[in-house]
Amino acid sequence: MAIEAVVFDFDGLIVDTESAWYDALAEIYRDHGVYLPLEKWGQCVGTSHDLFDPYDYLEELVGKPIDRIALKELAASKHSVIMKNRQIRPGVESYLQAAQQRGMKIGLASSSQRSWVERFLRHYGLIRYFECIRTGDDVAQVKPHPELYLLATAGLGVSPANAVAFEDSPNGAKAAKAAGLRCVIVPNPITATLTFGEHDLRLNSMADKELTEVLHLLGV
Repeated sequence: MAIEAVVFDFDGLIVDTESAWYDALAEIYRDHGVYLPLEKWGQCVGTSHDLFDPYDYLEELVGKPIDRIALKELAASKHSVIMKNRQIRPGVESYLQAAQQRGMKIGLASSSQRSWVERFLRHYGLIRYFECIRTGDDVAQVKPHPELYLLATAGLGVSPANAVAFEDSPNGAKAAKAAGLRCVIVPNPITATLTFGEHDLRLNSMADKELTEVLHLLGV
C-alpha cells in the first residue's frame, strides 16, 4: 500500500521541548526538597496534564498548598532559557525535504496549542513544509485519542492507511496506531526511557536512516 503522506508530531520530535520542560520542573521540585521521577512525568508527555499534573504531584509530595500561578510562570521562564540553546532534532528537515521532493503530503498533529506550535515552526523556518496543521485547539480529545491524526489525514485528503506518523512519545504512538496510520517512533532523551506500545519502526534519530530507507523498511 502506497504511503501518500507523512504526519509529524511536534513537541519532542521536531524540537526537544519535552526534556526542557522536565529539566525546568525537576529543578523546581529540587528547590522544594523533592524529586520528580521520569516515569511520572512521562505520563503527560504527548498529551495533556489530565493524566498527570506535575503541580498536583508537587503539592502532594510537600504536603501543603503551593503557589501554582507563580510556579507555572517560573517553569515557563526556566523552559524559555533552556530552549534558547535548542535546535531542530537531527534529520528532521532532511525528512521534510525528502517528503516534499517525493510529492508526499506533509501534516502535523500536536496536542499542544496552535500558537505554541506555530511560533516554534516559524522560528526554525519549518512552517512552509506543512500543508495541514492540527493541534489541541482543534479537537475535543488530545492524544492518546486518535482524533488529531484522523483530522490531520482528512485535512491532507488521504486515508490513514496511506500515511505514516512520526512520534516521540507512547501517547502519540498510541494515537497514531489507533487512527490507523503506520508509526515510526523517534524517542528523545526523556521518552527513550518510557515503554512504548504498538509501533512499526524505532529510530534513535532521523539522521540514522534516510526517509527512503524508512519507507522501504515499512514495506512501501
